[in-house]
Amino acid sequence: MTDAPAPAPGAPLRLFNSLTRRLEDFRPVHPGEARVYSCGPTVYNYQHIGNMRAYVFADTLGRTLAFKGYALRHIINITDVGHLTSDADAGDDKMERAAASQGKSAWDIAAFYTAEFKRDLARLGVRDPAKWTVATDYVPRMIAFAERIADAHCYQLDSGLYFDVSTVADYGRLARAVTDEGEGRIDEVEGKRHAADFAIWRRTPPGETRQMEWDSPWGRGAPGWHLECSVMGEAELGLPFDIHTGGIDHREIHHPNEIAQNQAWRGCGGLDCAEHSGARMWMHNNFLIDRGGKMSKSAGEFLRLQTLVDRGYHPLAYRLMCLQAHYRSELEFSWEGLGAALTRLKRLVMAAAAVHEAEAVPMTDRRLTDLLARFDAAVSDDLNTPIALTLIEEAVAMKKVDAGQKRTLLERMDGVLGLDLLTLSREALRVRPKGATIDETAIEATLARRKEARAAKDFAASDALRDELGAAGVEVMDGDPLGWDWRLES
Repeated sequence: MTDAPAPAPGAPLRLFNSLTRRLEDFRPVHPGEARVYSCGPTVYNYQHIGNMRAYVFADTLGRTLAFKGYALRHIINITDVGHLTSDADAGDDKMERAAASQGKSAWDIAAFYTAEFKRDLARLGVRDPAKWTVATDYVPRMIAFAERIADAHCYQLDSGLYFDVSTVADYGRLARAVTDEGEGRIDEVEGKRHAADFAIWRRTPPGETRQMEWDSPWGRGAPGWHLECSVMGEAELGLPFDIHTGGIDHREIHHPNEIAQNQAWRGCGGLDCAEHSGARMWMHNNFLIDRGGKMSKSAGEFLRLQTLVDRGYHPLAYRLMCLQAHYRSELEFSWEGLGAALTRLKRLVMAAAAVHEAEAVPMTDRRLTDLLARFDAAVSDDLNTPIALTLIEEAVAMKKVDAGQKRTLLERMDGVLGLDLLTLSREALRVRPKGATIDETAIEATLARRKEARAAKDFAASDALRDELGAAGVEVMDGDPLGWDWRLES
């Protein structure tokens, strides 16, 4: 393994490693490159907005690595087989259950919800990874991976092949979890040696047939969910790679199990050397909290991105809402908070419009270069996006600066934040709520009548028309070139 180069120019990039529980300098495994793997969704349903926070975080990380000068190779997987209804090896396969409930094939379910997930990512300004890895494309490699580690680390039961967690050092260190028999973290399976042992391969029970199943040395069946990420990460990035990301819920079971497999693959070194885990750094975003209790798919009705759009909120308002909190902090969702984020985004878009037509030129103005250095310091400090947002607001508000240089500054900053400030318009942020009972033609006609009433000094009629629009969910903005906007009710 080659030594890492000196950090990219500017502030040193320091990131919080969940495995070591400390901030560390980013030192790439391969000089000049940043290889990142992000756990993707199980595509049995739409993703709720809490799931989507993980991808805003991973995208911001990737954008920051590119901003710091690294050649980014980012992988996101699509889990279309093997993930059970509990992350703790319990219940039915999510894909098989969804297919049965909807009367469709598991393959059709996967194709539909994969497309919906990618559509949501695009609406949030999340860039495509270098490669999407689909679990079912890698089953032969999963079998080969399992064969390589089976003799030393696994044992077979009637239900499949299980990983013995006692065969690797420091199991559970990532979660700081106790893994003795009393914890009850993992579903009980008769014959398991330890409560925390987990399935590498699940045999199809006698007399049953799965839609997704393959032949293996341990019987016909399907891979375990944890195996999939180890195999796809190794196949596309090599072990070890730089950073593995996911939601904080993965820190407790999925990622410890993935790490155990990676240790087995790499020769069982202990986790005092983080590289034995398969990645130099493990990074996790915290939860999005909804006091209304609609964040979980198990609740039936749940909040997804389209729900926000149907209420009249542009998707990038949700992205900005995520950026307003540090990725390691809990973020509470509320309609009031989303509305405030939309207002903040509108102000940024209005201010940035002044340089939409300018041609970017090199920055020579010391005020701009100093501001960029402060922005660099913020994002290099474990992705401190709350501070970074205040700095881009300072940038768009700057007066008496060259428009081309200002555009260059905003291109650099927004390249990290991903808010599309240099092309987004105020009109684009005007999202029609699904429940709106009036169309834009009727709004403009009513505003024309109101203008006539005001010209005739018939202020009673003018006020009545304004109230009429307000009752229909329209906010009249006198003196604003946009003229009106949808009124968002919480």
